Amino acid sequence: MTDRRLPFFVYGTLLPGERNHRLLAGRTRSWTPAVLPGALIFRGPGYPFAVADPAGAGVVHGEVVDIAEAMYDAVLADLDRLEDYTPGDPANRYERVSRAVRGERGQTEAWVYLAGPVTTRDLLPSADRIPGGDWRNRDKLTGGGTGL
Repeated sequence: MTDRRLPFFVYGTLLPGERNHRLLAGRTRSWTPAVLPGALIFRGPGYPFAVADPAGAGVVHGEVVDIAEAMYDAVLADLDRLEDYTPGDPANRYERVSRAVRGERGQTEAWVYLAGPVTTRDLLPSADRIPGGDWRNRDKLTGGGTGL
């Protein structure tokens, strides 16, 4: 696994009320609204993915989730499985990376799942950018295939 026990920045289907939130429900210590600067969020075939913004101006809205210590390894394994992430695998759909995020408590480092090379290559050209960087606004899309 990892010896770095960072919180997670979640921005899509893991948010409260979304379909994969059950993986975190009852296993966390706190949820804090936060933003991931320098990134953009897109909707692929039914799920979100974030990428670094080449212009550096984008922002993705989400929440920083502190995991209960006794549950950390199990949650990490569940999230890696959900995001189809295996360390060092070039076929990863997502990459788990540490990034600085800003929340109401200031800046903190958190694990974030960003689109891996396969997702970027296969889905980004036809993906829809989410307005305002907030997955909860996905129903306000203005057109298809806005990729980078």
